[in-house]
Amino acid sequence: MTIENTDSQRRRRPRPPRPKGRRLSSVLRQLAADQSRERISIGDLFQTMGDRAISALMLIFALPNAFPTPPGTSAVLGAPLVFLAVQLTFGLKPWLPKTIAARSMRREDFESIVGRIHRWLAWAERMLQPRLAIFAEPPAEYLAGLSCLLLSIVLVLPVPLGNILPAITISVFAFGILGRDGLFSLVGFLMTAVSLVVAGGVIYGLVKTGIYLIMQWFA
Repeated sequence: MTIENTDSQRRRRPRPPRPKGRRLSSVLRQLAADQSRERISIGDLFQTMGDRAISALMLIFALPNAFPTPPGTSAVLGAPLVFLAVQLTFGLKPWLPKTIAARSMRREDFESIVGRIHRWLAWAERMLQPRLAIFAEPPAEYLAGLSCLLLSIVLVLPVPLGNILPAITISVFAFGILGRDGLFSLVGFLMTAVSLVVAGGVIYGLVKTGIYLIMQWFA
């Protein structure tokens, strides 16, 4: 499954409509239960989500980082987040390069992941409702994309325990955009400030420690 890169797909996308139809949790469960598929690719998810592809994929890539993961996991999952956040920032139509769209996993593994996150995803969806539209629609949506871009870059960096708070923040933004819920987006903006301050403090401490050790080495 591939997604073509065309000029029309790179144009700014129109303001997303308020969500209609099934919830993301239901869509994921149906896709996971489709036994006609041996594997589920990112391209499959992308096509299934349609207009919600960017925010839905951001949520899927961000949520695993909200929990302690093996070293290097955040870098692997953070890279696609950077790509998606750039599109959200500039209001581009959803698009993924073939190298990302073609990545896949066994359907059974995907079903297991959906089973683990479904309870929490369904709970969050019940909390969503269209409100405070000024924080959930452009231009605030583009600012949310920029915030997610900065947080995604932090995720890619090898910062000890620096992935959990940014990942939670990106997930909050993704929920807000999916549900057109400005309250979630507002919370996301507040959490972005906290996340960047915490990450900045950790990075500053690591750099300062590194400089000190180098000076001691040559002293």
